[in-house]
Amino acid sequence: MTHLWIRAETRPQEERVGILPDGVAALRAKGFRVTMEDSPQRALPLEPFLKAGATRADYATWPDAPDDAIIFGLKELPEDGNALRHRHIMFGHAYKGQPAGQALLQRFRKGGGTLYDLEYLTDPQGRRVAAFGYWAGFAGAAVSLLAFAAQARGGVCAPVARFADKHAMVHAVAQALHGLEVPSVLVIGALGRVGRGAVDLCAAVGAPVTAWDKAETATGGPFPEVLAHEVFLNCILAVPGTPVFVPQSAVAAPRALRVIGDIACDPSSDFSPVKVYDRATDWTRPVLRVHGAPVLDVMAIDNLPSLLPIEASEDFAAQLLPHLETLDGIDTGVWARARAEFDRHVQRLGA
Repeated sequence: MTHLWIRAETRPQEERVGILPDGVAALRAKGFRVTMEDSPQRALPLEPFLKAGATRADYATWPDAPDDAIIFGLKELPEDGNALRHRHIMFGHAYKGQPAGQALLQRFRKGGGTLYDLEYLTDPQGRRVAAFGYWAGFAGAAVSLLAFAAQARGGVCAPVARFADKHAMVHAVAQALHGLEVPSVLVIGALGRVGRGAVDLCAAVGAPVTAWDKAETATGGPFPEVLAHEVFLNCILAVPGTPVFVPQSAVAAPRALRVIGDIACDPSSDFSPVKVYDRATDWTRPVLRVHGAPVLDVMAIDNLPSLLPIEASEDFAAQLLPHLETLDGIDTGVWARARAEFDRHVQRLGA
């Protein structure tokens, strides 16, 4: 019997979950065993999951789960250095040279476990089968425009917190921009999930968008158009060969650019296309001020969809469920491709 153990997220402010009660019911109907950890912060209550057939477990008890359980979460595990013996489904952020990712892979190698990275669940054509991208783009554009409004009034973006829903988010941004000249926005990656979300938020508040995708960046740069817009939203996943959109020299160059929303947010990656900052921001301090005159702020929150946890969870869970239903064949399809990616990167680890 395939056993899926849904762990509680331990990261502060992380309220999302990758499966809904109807998904638990679907897995139970296929003969799966489902365990659901209690959580003090999950956006959805535990009781509907239990009614759908899940068995309750205490908070953060997955390390004691049976060896054959598949542990399913979203964000990072506690960085305690312990060996990892289970099979884990999660966003590992471990394959692009990130220092924390290398430590994570060492833990898997030490314990004999396996990472099925959600970022690398792909169809035969290499397209991701499930992503939070749309809501990352929507929320990232919102916080970036809040940062622009705060800067235009001589301040710095205030802390942010989860919004009741997308309508509340749009209202907050519209209120912040009221009385200001709406900034020009360049979105790179506008045809992808992240870019579509960013474009939709901008449209909802009346911010004019220049929408770029692969065709507009095929030359490899430089891209002076980035500096000609007041807000730049990077919605392209960093991969080998990604052009540099904002070089370090941009901070001192003549520019209209005032806010960079690095929604893809991978500053520690060797392939990051935004070279003017080196660390993620968070809800308490949403921006880094990387230059003072003229001001340049970078928004680089790495859990943006958590600002809209219910919409984000519902969307992602619907995309992922058909693939969770194939976990009884974990050596095939999307799971086999994710396992191969894991094996390839573990083999590259040093001694």
